Amino acid sequence: MRFSKIVGNIAKKYLLPAFILITSSVIQAQDLELMAPAGFDQLKVHQPKGKIDTIIYPSKTVGSKRRALVYTTPGASKKQKLPVLYLLHGIGGDEKEWLNQGAPHVILDNLFAAGRIQPMMVVFPNGRALKDDRWNSKETSQQEKSASFAIFEKDLLNDLIPFVEKKYPVLKDRGSRAVAGLSMGGGQSLNFGLGNLDQFAWIGGFSSAPNTKQPKELLPDTDKAKRLLKLLWISCGDQDGLIRNSKRTANYLKANGVPHIYYIEPGGHDFKVWKNDLYMFSQFLFKPVDSLVFSKYTVLGEKAATNIRSAAYPQVMADRRVVFRTRAPGVQKVQVDLGKKYDMVKGADGMWSVTTDPVNPGFNYYSLLIDDLPVADPASETFYGMGRMASGIEIPFAGDSIYALKEVTHGDIRIKKYYSFVSNTWKQLYIYTPPGYDQNINEKYPVLYLQHGGGEDERGWAAQGKADLILDNLIAEKKARSMLIVMADGNFSTGGAFNELSLRTFENELMRAVIPFIEKNYRVAEGASNRALAGLSMGGLQTLHTGIKNHDQFGYIGVFSSGWWANQPELSAPQYDFMKAHVAAINSNVKSFWISMGGKEDIAFNNCKAMLARFDELVIKYTYSEYPGGHTWPVWRNNLYQFSQLLFK
Repeated sequence: MRFSKIVGNIAKKYLLPAFILITSSVIQAQDLELMAPAGFDQLKVHQPKGKIDTIIYPSKTVGSKRRALVYTTPGASKKQKLPVLYLLHGIGGDEKEWLNQGAPHVILDNLFAAGRIQPMMVVFPNGRALKDDRWNSKETSQQEKSASFAIFEKDLLNDLIPFVEKKYPVLKDRGSRAVAGLSMGGGQSLNFGLGNLDQFAWIGGFSSAPNTKQPKELLPDTDKAKRLLKLLWISCGDQDGLIRNSKRTANYLKANGVPHIYYIEPGGHDFKVWKNDLYMFSQFLFKPVDSLVFSKYTVLGEKAATNIRSAAYPQVMADRRVVFRTRAPGVQKVQVDLGKKYDMVKGADGMWSVTTDPVNPGFNYYSLLIDDLPVADPASETFYGMGRMASGIEIPFAGDSIYALKEVTHGDIRIKKYYSFVSNTWKQLYIYTPPGYDQNINEKYPVLYLQHGGGEDERGWAAQGKADLILDNLIAEKKARSMLIVMADGNFSTGGAFNELSLRTFENELMRAVIPFIEKNYRVAEGASNRALAGLSMGGLQTLHTGIKNHDQFGYIGVFSSGWWANQPELSAPQYDFMKAHVAAINSNVKSFWISMGGKEDIAFNNCKAMLARFDELVIKYTYSEYPGGHTWPVWRNNLYQFSQLLFK
């Protein structure tokens, strides 16, 4: 008997820390200040004031003398060494933009008086590295002005910082140096800060503009960032058209496990947002920080990827809580049912809303309960699951990169009608064809026949399972062979109960209708060595029955979250009897008999364990794997990811 328990490395790396984070964090979101209070930017007459100076420094980079403003918090002595924040302006601004529109001196004076920030110096440079650095200068072309923002990196590092550190009593270590900025300056701050981690430990991008480098160029060495960064702050208003730049960067950081704050707030691309950003960001600087609470710092969540195009809600928070809002006039009670039911509260605007507890990573079915009637959320895409059309929500997590939409060559999902002479009805298949299928006309491909679970149908693996993206990425990485995946409807009416007749009906449909149709109409390689069968839950039982009964037709069998029911011997006993009579042939014909469960929380776990004990008695060869997550789509997506790498090799 071949038995190797494989615990999913991705699960240990990504899913388990996510659960630990929720249970170990002692600071709850409601205890944190998440936005600046009213009056935070208002001058308080009798309060100590910081000092603002203008400096002129020689720039070898530009070949001229340049101006910058310098602010120091109240009460700083000439001998006191201060940490420094370099705070950058936007594309149309200069060294005075923050002072003229953002009231940074007032905001910081108020925070300092309240004991909320460390004593510090803030330098406001002109981020346009030109001799004539006015935005409205007619002596300089637009192209030169745009290029000057990148050139400013050398001016900052080689000219301005050395001048400041020579003129003022400031701390010179990287842990005492921060850089942040708005819009174009936000892009500069991320580019310069992450590109010079030996110089900056604190980096902030407020509404960063398209000058922000692509993530892999911006931060190629994520391990170095994890070691050296004290704070990486990404923020943007939810109505800002440039939020895609911040989201792109934040997604990359999350996928690579780089601690950061992704702060989404109400607003657009203006100083109302940037003043609040300075208020929040400055309170972290130059003091101990706890990265475990970074995910709590956001006002708003991101629109769920499963929302319909125009829907702002549901929103997913960084800590995996979800905010739901819906309009339901004339009803008495509205709830969200995510397995756990949450009562929604009606606001003065007529909208019902609720914020949930952290939700399981990956895909989750849910419904709205309108006066106890379950309905699909009109703000969400719908999916056939639970035996009806239901809403679904994707909860991002670091391990979801296996089905992320990437810049690789993509295959197709094709919907094909066929007439079944087994059931005497028209039916349809969902068929994944790999990249190059239409071009490589002389190539024949192996086939994986992949079955859904109970309450779902042939759409499940394509819509909820993301089978196409999983295979696209694996094929691009040369981890899996190019193959077709055929997804058939496994629902058959055989008197209501799931029984031996149900299993035989599926077997007939697959063997006499589906496989002949595929082999007649698609360029596929024939024979057991080019054929695999797998399924989840109910589809796993169908796979066990059909795959084993036809062990000479399938070289690979995959069973996800399933097992013969221990309390129904009338169903399982004939299966074990068949296996006992054909042990040698099964072990010889099936190259890989791969069985996986979602851990002890999987509802099929005990049945599967009992089944494996019988397999051991019968000396049936198999490989067993676990991936924590229960009886859910994140588990089955990972099962497909793992199993498909074993096929046709």
